Amino acid sequence: MGIPGTGARRRHTRAAPTVLTAALVLLAAGCVPGTDGSGAAGSGAGAGTAVPDPAKAGKVTLTVWDQEIRGGTDGELTQLNEEFEQKYPNVRIKRVARSFTDLKTTLKLAVSGNNPPDVIQANQGYPDMVSFVRAGLLAPLDNYAGIYDWNTRYPNTLLNLNRVSADGTDFGTGRLYGISQTGEYIGLYYNKDLLKKAGLEPPETWRDLTDGLAELKDRGELPVQFGNLDKYPAIHTFGVLQDQLDAAGTRDTVLGRGDGFDNAATKGAAATLTDWMERGYLPKGANGLGYDDAAKKFASGEGAYLLTGTWQLADLKKTMGDKLGLMPPPPAKAGGDPVTTGGQGLAWSVTSRSRHPEVAAAYLDFITDEHAADVMTRHGVLPAVPGKAAAAVAPDTVDGQMIDGWKRLSAADGLVPYLDYSTPTFYDTLSAALQGVVSGRTSPAKLATTLQQDYGRFMTEQRERHAATPGPASTG
Repeated sequence: MGIPGTGARRRHTRAAPTVLTAALVLLAAGCVPGTDGSGAAGSGAGAGTAVPDPAKAGKVTLTVWDQEIRGGTDGELTQLNEEFEQKYPNVRIKRVARSFTDLKTTLKLAVSGNNPPDVIQANQGYPDMVSFVRAGLLAPLDNYAGIYDWNTRYPNTLLNLNRVSADGTDFGTGRLYGISQTGEYIGLYYNKDLLKKAGLEPPETWRDLTDGLAELKDRGELPVQFGNLDKYPAIHTFGVLQDQLDAAGTRDTVLGRGDGFDNAATKGAAATLTDWMERGYLPKGANGLGYDDAAKKFASGEGAYLLTGTWQLADLKKTMGDKLGLMPPPPAKAGGDPVTTGGQGLAWSVTSRSRHPEVAAAYLDFITDEHAADVMTRHGVLPAVPGKAAAAVAPDTVDGQMIDGWKRLSAADGLVPYLDYSTPTFYDTLSAALQGVVSGRTSPAKLATTLQQDYGRFMTEQRERHAATPGPASTG
């Protein structure tokens, strides 16, 4: 089953986080207003609260857990860590870098242990950030947001995705528990040489893309490189396919105000993924191929396309050079608005039992300020709030393509949050179910039913929690 253009959908009116990309337009224009959780303008450091000075904290070892293990993000973070230690010689950063999968499986145990890290990267949404807050493992950052002007550095839409309600039942509203360093989206990487050999141009429409997959297959080329041993890659691929069918409805569902997953968009995306596997557009045995191994195969010339995040750009460019191209997934019509999965990187958070919370907050500020944004850009990383260096990148380079794609997605309101934000158990439910789709064991209808059971159960629990929470006392 092919994917037509993005379907229109009536928006629900339940209070929920503001749509992410609506405010990102302001980033591209260099205007970044912000508010605190209540909608009031952030006070900033000028409100009379002194900025903490890490130099006066004595000897400090700041333990930081992150998942920035790839070339670009590892490089920029290594540089920023060294610069922070140079600025504050009394501070030593003890960094623990793990893969995303390893971080998810070990982080809660580390944070709840006897010697927790000071700073962690926590995935937004219910599975990680909300569960950590409910367990009392993260420190609220609202005061620091005022001290360091994060409320004006970031638009409120970005901050909202790092908020958790006071009762620990909802994300997207309430107190701030993290700030993000990077922006990111799932893009379509392409091998310019392979496309040229096949007589193809980078696709302008979704139909161009799907027609080209058949031509590449007929020429004996692998159309799309893909590895799903780590389970999460299929979430990204499936999300892009689903976005093409109903971006607005999917966004509403992830943010807790939609109709769920038992719908045509879910089934259609699963049908397309199944069709691509059956036609040989994706590698056989993809569930047994690692994510990084698939990226290396693509970089070496195995596969014309690779659907994955902007975080892979630096590593791919190192091998492919000028042969590498990147674009958002093409729209339904030529010149139309693109849509894809993405938003911002994992939140950087301070743990509730950090021995050095003020130094930790200063560190968060340091790795997210304008200088940090320029360092990220020079390492081929997309900053959440682009700085001067991003504006100077040549548009005909792959880095320029990445930044241009970010701007176009922002202007088009084309970013859809990651599906695994949806419920506390959705990452496990979705990743397991999609492995079944990739292997051919799970039908599109079965996938939709499985996802809806998880989502529907959680939404029922949420309604019950809200019903049991006393409202404000009447003053009538």
